Amino acid sequence: MTAPRRALLAALITVSLWASAFVGIRAAGEDLSAGALSLGRLLVGSAVLGVVVLWRRERLPPRTDLAPLVVCGVLWFGVYNVALNEAERRVDAGTAAMLVNVGPVLIALLAGVMLKEGFPRTLLAGCGIAFTGAVVIGLASSSAGSVGALGVALCLVAAAAYAAGVVAQKPLLDRSSPLMITFLACTIGAVVCLPFAPQLASEIEPASAENLGWMLYLGVFPTALAFTTWAYALRTTSAGRMGSTTYLVPPLAVLMGWAILDETPPVLALAGGVLCVAGAALARRPPTSRSRRAGAARVRRPPSTRTR
Repeated sequence: MTAPRRALLAALITVSLWASAFVGIRAAGEDLSAGALSLGRLLVGSAVLGVVVLWRRERLPPRTDLAPLVVCGVLWFGVYNVALNEAERRVDAGTAAMLVNVGPVLIALLAGVMLKEGFPRTLLAGCGIAFTGAVVIGLASSSAGSVGALGVALCLVAAAAYAAGVVAQKPLLDRSSPLMITFLACTIGAVVCLPFAPQLASEIEPASAENLGWMLYLGVFPTALAFTTWAYALRTTSAGRMGSTTYLVPPLAVLMGWAILDETPPVLALAGGVLCVAGAALARRPPTSRSRRAGAARVRRPPSTRTR
């Protein structure tokens, strides 16, 4: 399998598991508060990743990468999880997935400026189409029930933390393995959430076995596995294009919420899902062959030898 196909497979694994995380958070949130669930999930993820890191004897990143690593861990693993968990106590899984997925737009904008990735027309057009689809899903889901203003605001906070974390993470992958970066960022997020330890200790005992199982699932799969496959795929492509693939999460989350939580998606949400898929596919397309040929022709053109 070629490297681009491995990266695409890793991205698809990531978005599938992240979509399931929206459902898992809704389920586990019946017994576990936002901070307690965040801490439990991150402790499980850090433990699983730590075992693999020790077994593979991964090298630590250089000290110069400490600051962006802390930014990634605090924002994406700490703030993102707490904000999203609290938001999903107020909004359904599909609506939360739609609101959080304004993040790829912020990623594309931040990466274009801070990482000098630029703004390819296919990327901007794809983001626009996919974001329209996400909005359609959100409108469809909102019409089926009330959406608290605080829940919406918390989803947007999660989206901003997610975008900033991805942009901070991208340069780190040039010097360290995706596995090591994911382990350290997850551990930093767990440390940030340690103030919620008393809540976690008091809520575990009365919690149902099913919801504790969801917490373990969130730690092993959407955290340890999916964040690692995300980092692997991000290493091979731009942050903007990688971020656009997460537009596949809302339609998947809506379908999983319907199948597992009996949150029936409106018909309009299906149309939004089609737009999300189409936009994500367009945003991942490389520049057109015409523009590449034109650029290559300019490079190959020999200097004029005409004498005056």
